Amino acid sequence: MTRSANLGFPRIGAHRELKLALERFWAGTSNKPALLAVAAELRARHWWLQQAAGIDVIPSNDFSLYDHMLDTTAMLGAVPPRFADAGDALDTYFAMARGTAAAPAMEMTKWFDTNYHYIVPELHAGQAFRLASSKAADEFLEARALGIETRPVLVGPVTWLSLGKTRDDGLDPLSLLDSILPVYAEQLGILKAIGAAWVQIDEPVLALDLSDGQRAALRRAYDVLQPVAPKIMLTGYFDGLRDNLELAAGLPVAGLHVDLVRAPEQLAGVLKVLPSAKVLSLGVIDGRNIWRADLEQKFMVVSTAWDRLGPERIEVAPSCSLLHTPVDLDSETDLDDELKSWLAFAKQKLGEVVALTMAAQRGRGAATAFSDSTAAAVARRSSPRLHDARVSERLQRAESIDLSRHSPFPARRQQQRARFGLPAFPTTTIGSFPQTPAVRQARAKFKHGTLDAAAYEAFLRAETERAVRTQERLGLDVLVHGEFERNDMVEYFGEQLDGFAFTRNGWVQSYGSRCVKPPLVVGDVSRPAPMTVNWATYAQSLTDRPMKGMLTGPVTILQWSFVRDDQPRAETCRQIALAIRDEVLDLEAAGIGIIQIDEPALREGLPLRRGDRAAYLGWAIDCFRLAASGVADTTQVHTHMCYAEFEDIMPAIAALDADVISIETSRSAMGLLEAFGGFNYPNEIGPGIWDIHSPRVPDESDMAGLLRKAAAVIAPDQIWVNPDCGLKTRGWPEVEASLTNLVAAARAMRTAAQPVMAVSALRRQSR
Repeated sequence: MTRSANLGFPRIGAHRELKLALERFWAGTSNKPALLAVAAELRARHWWLQQAAGIDVIPSNDFSLYDHMLDTTAMLGAVPPRFADAGDALDTYFAMARGTAAAPAMEMTKWFDTNYHYIVPELHAGQAFRLASSKAADEFLEARALGIETRPVLVGPVTWLSLGKTRDDGLDPLSLLDSILPVYAEQLGILKAIGAAWVQIDEPVLALDLSDGQRAALRRAYDVLQPVAPKIMLTGYFDGLRDNLELAAGLPVAGLHVDLVRAPEQLAGVLKVLPSAKVLSLGVIDGRNIWRADLEQKFMVVSTAWDRLGPERIEVAPSCSLLHTPVDLDSETDLDDELKSWLAFAKQKLGEVVALTMAAQRGRGAATAFSDSTAAAVARRSSPRLHDARVSERLQRAESIDLSRHSPFPARRQQQRARFGLPAFPTTTIGSFPQTPAVRQARAKFKHGTLDAAAYEAFLRAETERAVRTQERLGLDVLVHGEFERNDMVEYFGEQLDGFAFTRNGWVQSYGSRCVKPPLVVGDVSRPAPMTVNWATYAQSLTDRPMKGMLTGPVTILQWSFVRDDQPRAETCRQIALAIRDEVLDLEAAGIGIIQIDEPALREGLPLRRGDRAAYLGWAIDCFRLAASGVADTTQVHTHMCYAEFEDIMPAIAALDADVISIETSRSAMGLLEAFGGFNYPNEIGPGIWDIHSPRVPDESDMAGLLRKAAAVIAPDQIWVNPDCGLKTRGWPEVEASLTNLVAAARAMRTAAQPVMAVSALRRQSR
């Protein structure tokens, strides 16, 4: 009969148990057995939860202590040589992700168009691979010992290679395919030998514009792997297969999974070309958002496939792994009943999958689930909390706003340099300073009512002054207030905007132990009052140096929230942009002359297919400019982006027209900066020279070396000096040590680059 299936479950635990265990282990307050015991307990709990929900096909090897791409790197024995002395297998694994005192961490970037970050494989010519991890088999047997038969999950070989980066100029990563296929074959052979009937192989590259080489690699890979493997469920997700449909359907695998949430229109084409006897996995439940499914609508999709293929050849599943959703709505006790009835987290999505499967079997009913779903859909559509006439009217008026700054950048640059008088290679940070246990405890006490508002504000003022004085002492040129009042760069703003709602335990993994709790955009968005002005002006009152006002941009607030699905995302983004515009103008009116509008998610929101990108970039750029364009020429607008590939969107980044952009570059050893140099980026750039996601403290020579690399790519008078990202997760001792070295590196560069900068200035004057 038709089976219910799941592609992956959140790893972190309903109360972030994995995060806490990892951080205890890294801090040295627990040992490896304790960490591994927590991991085993979470795996067992999640397998039992899925079994109890009625899921027929339960995944294993979807759990990870850090990242599934890093797990695949470990499986293939693809450990970079600099980690050869890192310790045992677990120490080496974490060293690759986090770095050591002697070895920088591997690069990290976004997993397709999600806010999940993966560790990028490092590839080189002649690289040797071997089966170096038994994790996939171990976890299959672990589940079996608990009485649960699972379908092991592997990242596909073509996806792993396609997402890797080569260390040799001109090397095609796919040239290493024949070197890794024997390892995959060995792994799959072991799984088959120990009794795995099926294996799930994820090839999300099938959602991309594939090269001829990638197409050939997919054919080659599955021709080699199919004869030795259990039955293969090939999974593609995050978009439709489109021109890759015939390729995917024709590969020698036993089943094909398609994303019918992102691309519901592809079903007809899939049914037309799917070979006889091949199983079709229907990804009909949204694995990327938290809104309850309309089961009647979803059942129409399932019925279409059932009528064409019959009950034996379909599985009902989420669109992708549930990694991207919170664990359990039942733990949310603060949400009102109306809103809660509209939502489904990972556990509830399993129930939706099972209800659809039961209905498809046409012998077992799911009437209550369907009637509740219909009632929730009707109530949501008619709820007055969705729409605000004032917001709609303002959006219409906003169509006449000029989205350009008053003057072009060269003219603004002269006025800003005259106003601020900054030295060459000006130093700053990205925004936040350490959220120490004392800061977190004070916030918790305030929320629970055991610390009153006056005492909490006094505490925050003291922390802010400490941060300002520290920055002055270290010699930074442009200061920040430290953001001690903020819980998260998106949640903080959402809490002060109308149209948002919040969960207590809606945590989602971003990378490693880093978890975020995305707000819910429920209705129309507006700003009832200033959000940051008081803290920015207080911090500015403490110092004569420029103080940055710190804001999160509209695209990032959109991308890092669970967004309403009843209107176009572009419309929601424009609502947010108008709210941020109000804040920008209020900061400027209060005397804040430098305003940073962070957009780290701009690249993340880019559609996977090149043909879809122009429309997205059009409204995303307009939203940033709507937020930023109202200020005077003397006000300097910064933005920040991190952990993304920029090469293919350079014109869009330039079109933002931010006076200064800071970017992550240290993990790639300034490799990402080459895109800016090759494009001849016109404005100023702060290439991050300190990887703040690693506990390693880089010395002055490391930072100066990165700055020299930067100065070889872009003009020295364009360069700012800053870390990769905010310092929220770091401790004060390493922050002070690293910033001391950062300032020293900048000062050394000022002296070394004086002749070059003088020539550049003369050339600008002559133009």
